[in-house]
Amino acid sequence: MENPVLIFGAGNLGLTALDIFQRNSVVVYGLLDDDKALHGQEFGVVSVLGDTDDDGFLKLIGPKTEAFIAIGDGRVRRKLVKLLNERRKTQPVNAIHDTAVVSTLATIGHGNLIAARAVINPMATIGQHCLILTGAVVDSRATLDDFVQVGPGAIINSGVTLEEGAYIGTGAVLVSGVTIGKNARVGAGSVVVENVPANTTVFGNPAKGL
Repeated sequence: MENPVLIFGAGNLGLTALDIFQRNSVVVYGLLDDDKALHGQEFGVVSVLGDTDDDGFLKLIGPKTEAFIAIGDGRVRRKLVKLLNERRKTQPVNAIHDTAVVSTLATIGHGNLIAARAVINPMATIGQHCLILTGAVVDSRATLDDFVQVGPGAIINSGVTLEEGAYIGTGAVLVSGVTIGKNARVGAGSVVVENVPANTTVFGNPAKGL
């Protein structure tokens, strides 16, 4: 990627994205965050410039400047994606760590963060605006819909389907072939051996509902 990037979010996820882009020799123009206490804070040579809806910075995004949304809250991420789509006619770029292993046979959409040492295996499908955090594994023919979050060290085995907005906690293991429904949540360290309905939360080994 030749163009500089503007990162939305200056929390831990924003710093992860900053590190990814810098390791990939991409210039980061700055970060935007709605927490005014962060405004003016510097991370190396990169500063928190202002709010995420500041037109003065949003107008920079276009043919010569890319955007990336590094905010964990799925509702906020959706709102900002819509803002960029409608006001700037653009899609966020991907942030892929240089130590991640991404198969050339995998399919990956826009606006995804794939963190250090994550693995995306052949024929896996990653939608848009997903967060695949440190050391997570997405095995062959697994499918992640849009706005999915996979926590550090989680293992998504072959043929698993994660529907839109699903959240998989740190270190969780999903056995081959299960489906996690829309906006469902799997607790950290859980082992999922059967389908999880939409909008439910499960945890434990084997994972059960609350």
